[in-house]
Formats: sequence, structure tokens, C-alpha cells
Amino acid sequence: MATEESRRIKDLDTLKALGHPLRMKLYRALKVTGAATASQLADQVDEAVSLVSYHLRKLAAHGLIEEAQARGDARERWWRVGDVSISTRDEDFRDAPESAAVHAAVSRMYARQHSEMYESYLDTQSAWPGNWRSAAFTSEHLLSLTAGELDQLGEELNDIIRRWRAHGDAAREAGDVEGRENVAVHTYGFPFRT
Repeated sequence: MATEESRRIKDLDTLKALGHPLRMKLYRALKVTGAATASQLADQVDEAVSLVSYHLRKLAAHGLIEEAQARGDARERWWRVGDVSISTRDEDFRDAPESAAVHAAVSRMYARQHSEMYESYLDTQSAWPGNWRSAAFTSEHLLSLTAGELDQLGEELNDIIRRWRAHGDAAREAGDVEGRENVAVHTYGFPFRT
């Protein structure tokens, strides 16, 4: 089982590269499929192969994806995401107004895409078997914490997610694929005032 490394994006150019909505969809699609060609990804995101190829090259230029070992037709270029999760933090971009604005815009794009993913599930919920509908959840917890406690909570939640990701990856590698689906878990932790 591969050990997951985490890459924290701290430079503005890489953040901008990932901040394009189609690029984030392509990155996510590669995380799910493991490896794919531009043609396969174009079908998934309903875009032209030439446009998808362009955006894949942009992601690769920033080390967010890489070429994978060819499968089948050696003329096709295969892409993959390494065993790396990515994250961004406000503190890495608050030193200049442009950096802060880009980070805020990219964070909003992530939030919109997360919302779209969940709304897509809600639109198709009745088509899922009952056990999946019963297992799916949404919740909101309003807590009173210090900034340090919120940071610790985030680390603990990430540890839990990493453990479950490793479990799912190991099960797939062992051939245990029956009843296994891709699952999105989105968590946010932020201060607010009433």
C-alpha cells in the first residue's frame, strides 16, 4: 500500500494553474481513475480532447500530474496523479493583495465544485440503492474553539480520512471491489459570527 504524501501548494503560479475549474475537474478525475488519456478524460468532462490535452500539460508543468506508464496503445499519452494529496492555506498567500485574492478565488471555486458534486448526488439520490442512501450523510456542527483547537481538529479529521483512504486503496489492490464506490467527503472548519 502506498503511503500518502501531502503537498501544500505555497506558490502563486501553481495555485493559479490548479485554480482553473476544468483543471480541478481533470485533477479530480485522475485521482479517481488512477490513470487516463486525454481522450478518456475529455469524455468524462464533456470537453474537446485538444482543450483537455492543453490543460493536462499545464497541470504537468507544475508537477500536479505526471505521465503514467502507457497502457494498450503506446501512441496514447497516459496521465496520473502521484500518491499526493494537495492542500492550500491562507497563511501562504496573505503577504500580497494579488496572492490573497487568487487564494480566495480558488477557494471559492473549490467550494462551488464541492457543492455541485453534492447537488449532483441529491439529484440522482433515488437511483442509488437503499444501503448507499442510508450511508450517505451531511451534518453541521457548531463548536466553540480556539484557533489552535480548530487547527488540531483539522489535523485529526485529516488523519481519519487518510486512514480510510489507505483502507479503501488496500482493499481495491487486494481485489475487494464488490460494492465499492468512489465517495467524496468534504469538510470545512472556519470561524463565523452570529
